[in-house]
Amino acid sequence: MRVGIGYDIHQLKEGQPLILGGVQVPHTHGLDGHSDADALTHAVCDALLGAMGEGDLGRYYPSSDLRFANMNSLEMLTGVCAKLEERGLRLVNLDTVIVAQAPRLGNYLAEMGKQLARVLHVAPSIVNVKVKSHDHLGALGRQEGIAAQAVCLLAHVPSDEKTG
Repeated sequence: MRVGIGYDIHQLKEGQPLILGGVQVPHTHGLDGHSDADALTHAVCDALLGAMGEGDLGRYYPSSDLRFANMNSLEMLTGVCAKLEERGLRLVNLDTVIVAQAPRLGNYLAEMGKQLARVLHVAPSIVNVKVKSHDHLGALGRQEGIAAQAVCLLAHVPSDEKTG
């Protein structure tokens, strides 16, 4: 078994689309970044890469590389999943939390979980997405940005599953 943690944070910017877990959420502000700035998916990628001992997302998709400008973060997650398969690992459990004062995200969490599960090739029950506010404290509480954290558990795929 291998455990990984991931974290990401992006600043909110007016007029940008807000994408979290591959889901576009209606809001006046979106996350600013080199790719689509999907903080939730970035945190998931970092958790998976960490559990594999493969560094972080910036190693594979550096913000200095123009090829990744405006990239859909679910495509990044697809690349990370390929590494899981190469290493003979499978996702056992993924738990995430989005930290956002606004907008209210409760109605979008199930769809975010489904989108992540689809790309990860697991049942939606394996992926948990939660949201917390910062109770108006600090930069996140002032709605200057949105952060996300993820924790995953990976296991080696048994030999009989690899061939079967």
